[in-house]
Order: sequence, then structure tokens, then C-alpha cells
Amino acid sequence: MALTAKSPWTDEFSTMAFSLGHGFTSVPLDRVISLSALMQPLQSDPATQASDVVTRLLSESNHPPLYFVLAHWWMQAFPLKDQDGLLMAARLLPALLGALSIPAMFGLGWLAFRSRLVALFCAMAIALSPYAIFLAQEARHYTLSILLAIASLACLASAVRHLYRHQPLPLTLAGVWVAINWIGIATHYFFSLTLAAQAMALVPLVWQQRSKWQLLELQRWLGVAIASGVGGLIWLPVWRNGLGSELTAWIAQDSRTGFEWLQPIFQLIAAWLTTISLLPVEADNLAVVLVSGTIMISFFLWLLPMLLGALKILWRSPATQGMTQLFGGFVLSAIALFLGITYFFGIDLTRGARYNFVYFPGVILLVGACLALCWKMPKLTSQWFRLPRCRMSGKLVVILVGVMGLASSLTVVGNLGYQKYYRPDLFVPQMVAAREADAAILVATTHRTHVQVGEMMGIAWEVERQQVSEPPQFLLAHEISDPQAPQQVLQDALTQLPRPLDLWLVNFWVPVELASQNCVADSAITASVDGYQTQLYRCR
Repeated sequence: MALTAKSPWTDEFSTMAFSLGHGFTSVPLDRVISLSALMQPLQSDPATQASDVVTRLLSESNHPPLYFVLAHWWMQAFPLKDQDGLLMAARLLPALLGALSIPAMFGLGWLAFRSRLVALFCAMAIALSPYAIFLAQEARHYTLSILLAIASLACLASAVRHLYRHQPLPLTLAGVWVAINWIGIATHYFFSLTLAAQAMALVPLVWQQRSKWQLLELQRWLGVAIASGVGGLIWLPVWRNGLGSELTAWIAQDSRTGFEWLQPIFQLIAAWLTTISLLPVEADNLAVVLVSGTIMISFFLWLLPMLLGALKILWRSPATQGMTQLFGGFVLSAIALFLGITYFFGIDLTRGARYNFVYFPGVILLVGACLALCWKMPKLTSQWFRLPRCRMSGKLVVILVGVMGLASSLTVVGNLGYQKYYRPDLFVPQMVAAREADAAILVATTHRTHVQVGEMMGIAWEVERQQVSEPPQFLLAHEISDPQAPQQVLQDALTQLPRPLDLWLVNFWVPVELASQNCVADSAITASVDGYQTQLYRCR
């Protein structure tokens, strides 16, 4: 099945291990272990409970537990007899949640603009979005977060309609809204940014209506804001414990020089571009990459003036002005939060494209509304500055957007775009091919957190999948304050292993000197692939 075609990466291993009620502390460190010992956290145990999931997650990870508890109950319904069965169960849940976002987006489009055409194009936009498909193929909690963001925005749209009619916020709507917000934060802490962007988008609308506020209206709106805030503050101690840990170090950016100051902006633009279009820019053939990139940029430059023109009409039209301003303000507020946190707090949220789930439904809603307007227009014009104009019918424009979306979705499914961050499926065949006759294999890495365990699990997973006859052994040398410790652990391990031996240092981030172990680097073998920096030593 397509859900198991791509190798899982370290975050997906975290989802599977924690959802099974296991952590990573059971994996031995600083000694040579077998493949089965490394993969022990992925063994299903019917005796584990949801409480085990929460305990392990809060002690070893920096994520809230709701999704992992749901995944635990979900995976208990599957036999999980082999690795493909485990991966299928883990990825099927987010895939189904991603599929549910299509009718959910239809509903949001209808609630916001009271137009079936807008609702239809919103559903089409998210169904064909390469970004949405990328998240739906991962055993992670982002499709649930998107679904909850859609639900929260639907409550926002309904509440604002009551605001415009000067009606008190219904208690049922207020209660549902708060419950969704609580669940959203318990799914991903960054859902709080979705709520913050909603609050920022509401400020100008509330200010316009300030003279018409009634006491009951004010009380209920404040009640929703305070109750939602309390739902976030509950997790503050847990969140603060995870902040600044090794698990979040990859998005920390202490200092920038020169061009690095513009890097977050380009990362955001790349994420926006892949919301609706993504061709095979990660193919192996350079010509295919160049042609794909050229077509994508040309498509974006062609489409953008028409979408902006449609957005201006929606912004000025009395029938659509309120909701366009609300959700346009929501998207702009979210982007401002991302850039503010990135530049002022040194936490580069733009490095993880998946974090854009915070405002992704708002973007899709505006794109769907613009496409619906384009569909009704006999002619549309695309022009930059004084360059030649491109004119065509609105229906043809929308059809071309749909065709590009379909091609983009196939690109993601075919693993030619939004590839996994780690490619053990490419490394393992090279490791096996480089093996000398009668030589055992040891794969060694430096260890800081369970991220490195997941990296090694990716290699072990592919070894099992490709049915390697003589699987390697593994060594995770824990890297502490002493940079010499991993090298000493490695040397001690080598003295106990038989020769000949192929030693693969994979993401081994401390210098080593192995001449005393009769281990010589083989510079003729280069097997570094995405996620794995490697060096082969021949030990005789």
C-alpha cells in the first residue's frame, strides 16, 4: 500500500514508540547492540495503557499527549504483526484525518462566505494541496491540528456573524469553541499561535463595533478568550521544560550574518509556493529539477496577480468584505507572529514547513474564495509592471490551477517532492554493496536524544525491509559534556569485535582517531544521503 512505500523517519518512529506506550530509554547506550535490541520500542505490548503513553511522552519528549493517546487506542485495533502493519496503522490515522479536512474545509468555506462555489473550491484546494498531502502521509499529529484549526476558524466565522448582527454569542457556540481550542493546544502547543492570530484579527473588527457593544456580548467574548487562555496556561510548565532542550535546538538561531537575515523570508515564500504547486524539484535528474523549478516559479508569477486582483475585489465588496478582512487579517497576523518569534526570540519557526499548519486553513479559505470569483469572471489579466499581459478566461485559469494541483499531489505521492528528511532506503543498499567478504558491519553514531535513536531505527527498518542476510550491529555513543567520551566508547567497543569489520560512522559528530584499532578510512566509498553523513572505516 502507498502508505508504507516511504521509509519512516525519526519523528515517525517517535510517534510509533510513544503511541505503543514505550519510550526510548530502554535502548542501551555506549555498547554494541543487535538490530532487535534497537527496535525493541516498536514491539507491541497489549498490557500498555494510555497512562503509559502520557508518562513516557512527558518524561522523554516535548509534545502534548492527546494525539499519542488517540493513536494508542487506534493502533490497538490492528494486529501489528510486522513492520509494514505497524507503519500502516500509524500512518492511516493521519491520512484519514487529512481526508476529513476536505469536507471540513467545504464547511468552513460555506460558513465564511455563504457560497457553495467558494466551499467547493476550498475543498478542491485542500484536496490537491501538496502541502496537505505531505502532512497526511506522515505518522504525525499535524492533520489533526489542521482539522482542529478549521473547526476553530469555523467557530470564529460564526461568532463574527453574530457580532455583525449585534447578537450575544450563543453559549453553545462559545462552549464548543473553547473545547476545540483546548483540544487543539493539547494536540500541538503551536495551536496557541492559531488562537493568537485569531485574537489579533479580531481587534480591528471589535474596535469598529465598540460603540454598539452590550454587556452580555462583552462578557461572553471575554469568557471565550479567558477560557481558551486558561487551556493554554495549563500546559505552560510542561512547555517551558521542553523549551531550550536538545529536542528544540534545531530551530534555535542565536545569530545571523549577511544573507542569513533573509533566509526566514525565503523559507516562508517556499512554503507558500508549495501550498498549491510542487513539481519534481527533488528528482535525481538535474534537468528535471531545473525544468520543474522554472515551471513552478513561472506558474506562481502568472497566478499571483490574478489572485491578488480577486482578493482586492473580495476586500471591497460589501457582501464579502467582512470575512475577507477577518481571514486576511488572520493570515497576516500569523505570519507576523512567525517572523516576530523568529527574529526577536531566536526561534526560527520558518525552518519547519509543517508548522505552517497554524494558518494553512486560512490560506486555503482565501485561495478558494479567490478561485470562486475567478470562475465567474469572463477574462482575467496577469501582468507584472510593464511586461506583456496574459489574458484568458477565468474558468480556464481555475482549471489550470486544478491541473497543477493534481500534478503536484502526484509529485508528493511519487516521492519527488516533500521527500522524507532521512533516506535510509538509499543508504542501506550502498552499505551492503560496500561490504567486504566475511566482514561484519557496525553502524555507530553519537547520541544526544531519542532523535538519534530514530535515525538508527531508520537504517534498521530498511535492513529488515530489504531482507539483508547479515544485519549490522549498532552503537549509540552518548555525547555528554566531554567530547572525548564517544571516541573512547567507540574504541572500547572495537576492541571486543571480531575482524574483518566494516565500521560505518553515521552522523558521528565528534572527531575520531582509530589508527590504534587498525581501522582505516575508505575514501573511495561515499554513501552520504539525505539525513545521514557517513564515513566508512575498514578494520582488519
